[in-house]
Amino acid sequence: MASRSLRHLRLAAVAAVAVGLVVAQRLGLFEVFREPARIKQALVELGPGGYAAFVAAYAALQPFGVPGTIFILAAPLLWPWPVAFVVSMVGTMAASVVGFSFARFVARDWVSKRVPARFRAYEEALEKRAFFTVFMLRLVFWMPPMLHVFFGISRVRFQTHFWASLAGYVLPLLVTSYFGEKFFAAMRDAPPSAWIGLGAVVVTLVVLFWRISRRSMQKVIPS
Repeated sequence: MASRSLRHLRLAAVAAVAVGLVVAQRLGLFEVFREPARIKQALVELGPGGYAAFVAAYAALQPFGVPGTIFILAAPLLWPWPVAFVVSMVGTMAASVVGFSFARFVARDWVSKRVPARFRAYEEALEKRAFFTVFMLRLVFWMPPMLHVFFGISRVRFQTHFWASLAGYVLPLLVTSYFGEKFFAAMRDAPPSAWIGLGAVVVTLVVLFWRISRRSMQKVIPS
């Protein structure tokens, strides 16, 4: 009985992904999101349906290779930052759930062979402190498709993955949504020296954040 329910769930997941991809192709969303310059025009022309189209394209494309940063950086250029934050969060969570579900219910054996070793190192941490580990990995790596896959083939519960991912996404998406448009406006005509200084600051912050995150993760992963 359980195996039959699992089979039905897998078929439903496959059907949902297939339908989503067909709809996205029919709407021309694959072509639109290949060219970021066309995103605003296309979504504005859709009116209120632009929010749904953005989320649908994000959820259908990002788990299978289209960079999520395209959507996250585009959102604050399309809408006011509170709207951009909500739409980015919904799209990111939808993409995470699609990727997680695809790995867990549809192609578990196939995708498990392709998970990078850097993620495999966190398997023991997931068993001991699942919520904290998912939260930290989402905070550090955000939403690469292979991280969706890693969580999907792991033993972490769906509910834990969902809520920990949501918590991990809040800060980076909030910062990107709030400062995104301001950043692009400020840097549009900035001199080269400003870009060099910004690059140095970004590298410094990334290194510091990586060290802090590594120390936090070492508390749950024995050396």
